Amino acid sequence: MELFLSIAPIVLLIWLMVKKNSMPSYIALPLVAALIYGIKIAYFGDDFMLLNATAASGLVSTLTPITVIFGAIMFNRMMETTGCIDVIRKWLATISPNPVAQLMIIGWAFAFMIEGASGFGTPAAIAAPILMSLGFNPLKVAVFTLVMNSVPVSFGAVGTPTWFGFAPLNLSPETVLEIGKQTGIMHFFAGFIIPVIGLGFIVPREEIRKNLGFIGISVFSCTIPYILLALVNDEFPSLVAGAIGLMVSVFAANKGWGLSKDYQKDAGVEKVPFVQVAKAMAPLGMLIGMLVVTRIKQLGIKGLLTSSEPWFSFSLPGLSDITVTQSLTIIFADIFGTGVAEKYQTLYVPAWIPFVFTVWICIALYKTKFKDAWSFYAATFHQTKKPLLALMGALIMVKLMMVGGDGSMVKIIGKEFAAMAGDNWIYFSPYLGAIGAFFSGSNTVSNLTFGPIQQQIAVDTGLSVTLILALQSVGGAMGNMVCLNNIIAVCTVVNVHNSEGAIIKKTVIPMAIYGVIAVVVAMIFFM
Repeated sequence: MELFLSIAPIVLLIWLMVKKNSMPSYIALPLVAALIYGIKIAYFGDDFMLLNATAASGLVSTLTPITVIFGAIMFNRMMETTGCIDVIRKWLATISPNPVAQLMIIGWAFAFMIEGASGFGTPAAIAAPILMSLGFNPLKVAVFTLVMNSVPVSFGAVGTPTWFGFAPLNLSPETVLEIGKQTGIMHFFAGFIIPVIGLGFIVPREEIRKNLGFIGISVFSCTIPYILLALVNDEFPSLVAGAIGLMVSVFAANKGWGLSKDYQKDAGVEKVPFVQVAKAMAPLGMLIGMLVVTRIKQLGIKGLLTSSEPWFSFSLPGLSDITVTQSLTIIFADIFGTGVAEKYQTLYVPAWIPFVFTVWICIALYKTKFKDAWSFYAATFHQTKKPLLALMGALIMVKLMMVGGDGSMVKIIGKEFAAMAGDNWIYFSPYLGAIGAFFSGSNTVSNLTFGPIQQQIAVDTGLSVTLILALQSVGGAMGNMVCLNNIIAVCTVVNVHNSEGAIIKKTVIPMAIYGVIAVVVAMIFFM
């Protein structure tokens, strides 16, 4: 009964969102969150105030994704208003009018690099509007960018899912590096197939066949340095490999290497002057630069933006103890006197820095009129209202399912699945990681949540601990394709409504294939 009641709300949620007359996520998610709240009280007998505090912490944690979404939408509207998107579109057309080249440059290599710097669903939020401005269908763009944002994820945000996601397990640095190596190798082989599947959602198969040479160049220019770096480091594989891949992809597209001759450059098309391109790309350059310097701890800025040194604190009796740190991190401690805590890292979450800060700079740089600036501020607020409700429902649902320690819904699902699989757990391990990402919207949170379960299963069954944890990490990355946070975010940015269920029905297929690839590679190379 515990297993049934733990799984039933998720099954209901999926059904509500994928049925013929699907329910919008901003209604379905809060509804399922309320159902889980009722089940937790009526059957599991969880403390009433603890559940209330957990729901409140879910509301606070919503600040992270919604401010990232807000910043990304405002940045993209600024790029449109200032004409930067139009210049970039014309410049890309002069590099190659071939849609496959444009998709691989923006949706693969560029997004690969952004994932390495930031994570948080930022790659899709930045890449999707650019692709949409090039004339690609918004819904197809949403599916494509979600599928593509999988291979680099285990080393996204400067390796956070790997070095931080497994931190509670107290593994040695050598073990973490070994997990990273195995993770990188599995992702490398997935890179042979996943980009082609992603392209299949947006261009005809014949187009893919004609341009396989360029696709191979673009893929391998990212994945070869990726795997080489993963052998020695768990922070920079995605970031550095993405930068290398982007440069190689642009150069190869400009030369026409591996591209079909169906899309010849128009000799009459006037080349966009370098100064115009540089000015149009300046906001993206600032964005990437800020992401990089704020994520590399050796530069010292990351420490300033994440400092836990208290600045001032106060108490709201019966509600919460609130502390504001010197990095403007707002900590809500002992919510409703239950010990539940949540925080919002104002300066470190990629919202105000780099998105909003870059927008402010560009308003001055491009001498944007107050009326135009106000219009994209107002439009951004309007566009984020419904996603705010959806994200509130999603995060409250996730946090409620994690209440109860070893008796939580999430742990019950994981343990029961493991007990049923036994020694065959290797075949299911990546899918548990994917479930974690589906719940939480994060490879890091998936590793934090299910890492201990995966480790214990490996010990109990005699399987390699490093291998099972590597499969967990790969699973969390491939789960990015179906995680609700990312789907809601990209739908909001490209302004597609009530399509979350339709997207999940498409992205679940490559996610399932990804898991098969991971298991096959694991069995060939590590068993």
